[in-house]
Amino acid sequence: MAVGRAFQSVERRLLPIQREVEARIVPTGDKVTVPAGVFVTLTQALGGTYTIVYKGNMARIESENADALGFEPEILHYEPPEDGKVSETQVWDTLRTVHDPEIPVSIVDLGLIYDVRVESTTVHVTMTLTAPGCGMGPVLVQDVEDRLKRVPFVEKVSVSLVFDPPWSRDLMSEEAQLELGLF
Repeated sequence: MAVGRAFQSVERRLLPIQREVEARIVPTGDKVTVPAGVFVTLTQALGGTYTIVYKGNMARIESENADALGFEPEILHYEPPEDGKVSETQVWDTLRTVHDPEIPVSIVDLGLIYDVRVESTTVHVTMTLTAPGCGMGPVLVQDVEDRLKRVPFVEKVSVSLVFDPPWSRDLMSEEAQLELGLF
């Protein structure tokens, strides 16, 4: 995986938008255009996305549009495997770049990914949320689909959102529990 630098949570700060940019409202995933010159509050920069507050709503900006926030754009890029097949390693590496907009931990380390199957050029993902009523579902599913379509040879992504078995803190990695102060 070629990503220039690790994304980290940031201290909330006000930033001017350098150029018009598309963002997705959290949690609905609806697209919104943020005009150049307005100020937004940056709340998180993790996993290749930037979470901002714009007009009272949280929204996500993808890393390839980081220049709109004054940062260097970063593109998720993989070398295509020589065998011409989807690499399960690249699929899992990509899933580790998806973060909840409010939690500084990847969805893999949170234990939200229950199963991944690669069938030819289709990737099937079975995942859950921390709670059935969690409003982040649409954004996380869209992030998984968008990111996995960047993996070489992936033509289709199928995400199943399930709540059985229910998510529990025991599914989190030790690193995630440490990061969140739960260990």
